[in-house]
Amino acid sequence: MSFNILFITQDDPFYIRNFFAEFFSIYPNLDEIKAVVIQRTMGKKSKRELVKQMYALYGLVDFFRMGMRYTQVKILSEIAKSYQKPDWFDLRQLCGVNNIEILHQNALHQPAFLDKLRRKDLDLIISVAAPTIFRKELIDLPRLGCINIHHAPLPRYRGMMPNFWQLYHGEKTVGITVHKINPKIDEGEIILQKEVPVNPGESLDALIMRTKQLGAHYMLEAIEMMRGGRIQYQENRSEEGSYFSFPTRKDVRRFRAMGYRLL
Repeated sequence: MSFNILFITQDDPFYIRNFFAEFFSIYPNLDEIKAVVIQRTMGKKSKRELVKQMYALYGLVDFFRMGMRYTQVKILSEIAKSYQKPDWFDLRQLCGVNNIEILHQNALHQPAFLDKLRRKDLDLIISVAAPTIFRKELIDLPRLGCINIHHAPLPRYRGMMPNFWQLYHGEKTVGITVHKINPKIDEGEIILQKEVPVNPGESLDALIMRTKQLGAHYMLEAIEMMRGGRIQYQENRSEEGSYFSFPTRKDVRRFRAMGYRLL
């Protein structure tokens, strides 16, 4: 029996591609993926606001290094259009070579867009760092609702940059949680939860890269649980958890003072 899936994510050139490259390589039937919706990076932020936020996070040297990485990604993506090397593909190209439809849509709750999704007869919508809070009309659209992957052991470390905050608080393991989506942030019932050891001396960048790839495998496991109706949901008690916003310069200085590296 077919099982129709749609992903919603954002235009991130650094980390999200890792999740999808791994997921596409292990998912047994890519025809079930009806589309990948790509939203603007960080949602409503302008490019100027985004650059300012990234500079505050990384500082001069690491911001320059990330800028060079961004340039490399863009150049290799252009080259890959004529010289197809999978390691160089960006998310759009990965979808293209796997015959998966791409939809660019920032306003997820527009009636016309919701109608378009309804015509796909979806069983499940999956958020991978989607920058939009889902409203009821979207959550209720697929047969089995919407789910999200969050890189922390919910209900702890809800919010933004969870891997940063787990390192910041000296955790020896980081969590990966797949949970149902409700109209609140990171508060839906838990489908599965895993712990991943932090490698000695591992940078934040390397940890995010590694857990994005691992997250693809855990997402596949969660999908198969939902397909087979084999889920025993765990409570996600927000009152027992914690919420974190984007790190400030002061947070980053302390992070580095504790011996951690961003890159």
